[in-house]
Amino acid sequence: MNLECHWTVYRTRFLVRARQLSQPLVFTDALGREQSGRPGDYLVESSDGIKRITTQAIFEDIYVPLTDTDGAPGVLVRPVTRASPEQRPRATA
Repeated sequence: MNLECHWTVYRTRFLVRARQLSQPLVFTDALGREQSGRPGDYLVESSDGIKRITTQAIFEDIYVPLTDTDGAPGVLVRPVTRASPEQRPRATA
């Protein structure tokens, strides 16, 4: 499996990068644990660079891909709206 190929960015509470496996993969992670996956499972890389295998069922239940535009990694863009001074709640004693 070529690990230099395109990664898709997904989000849960934290952003991760992931690739769906097309063939079996076994490796020892940075913490010394053996990771193994089958085709369909996902190789997941967390923001600290730790890679692990997650089963397809668990991965697809938890993770949501960010949008992909023209092959570039997706970024969620949402306009920031600020309340005007009249709309801000005021504290009362």
